Amino acid sequence: MEDSIEVILQDHGRFVPSYKPHPVLSACAGTLLMGLYGLWSLFAMPGFRKIPWNLKVPYVPSSRDQTLNTMKLLEGRTGRLADLGSGDGRLVFAASSAGFQSTGFEINSMLVTYARSKAHLTGVTSSQATFVKKDFWTTDLSSYNNVTAFLAPGVMAVLGEKLLKELPDDARVIACRFPFPNWPQQLSVGSGLDQTFAYDISSVRSHLRNVPSTEV
Repeated sequence: MEDSIEVILQDHGRFVPSYKPHPVLSACAGTLLMGLYGLWSLFAMPGFRKIPWNLKVPYVPSSRDQTLNTMKLLEGRTGRLADLGSGDGRLVFAASSAGFQSTGFEINSMLVTYARSKAHLTGVTSSQATFVKKDFWTTDLSSYNNVTAFLAPGVMAVLGEKLLKELPDDARVIACRFPFPNWPQQLSVGSGLDQTFAYDISSVRSHLRNVPSTEV
């Protein structure tokens, strides 16, 4: 049996064509892959040198359902809205169309340029939607009574501390996909990757004041 297997392998080897990649084609393929990686990096990992490592979040666009779920949780509310890490601006545009004075915070200059261009082409004025190339981690958000965020699990606790220090009592925070740890959610819409969570700052503060420090 072993001899038969060896014969089959030897015969198979005779008919396997030897392939040697053309050096020019290999170089072109390598250049293309490097270019694609560079383009991906520009969008997915913007301005990372300016952000502490533990707060870095790559760009991942919100899905249509996430955007719709976010707007459901903002129904009946008005005022100023800040979208933290606004990306291509889709959530900011949705909020502005619902009457919010919306600001998108984004450190990726390419995404900011894209969102501004889209606003210009679609006739959305700066009084409705503004896109700023600014690090929201170092920005005072106290003038906003609505905040939306689609970030990453590892930064939600730190973001929660910042928002509790800065936001007014009547503010509502919407978290896409990743909830705030130890915060009592008022409402939740959707499921799985598209689930969004709503938190009223006054209720969160009241809850945390009544929780023993060992549990916070």
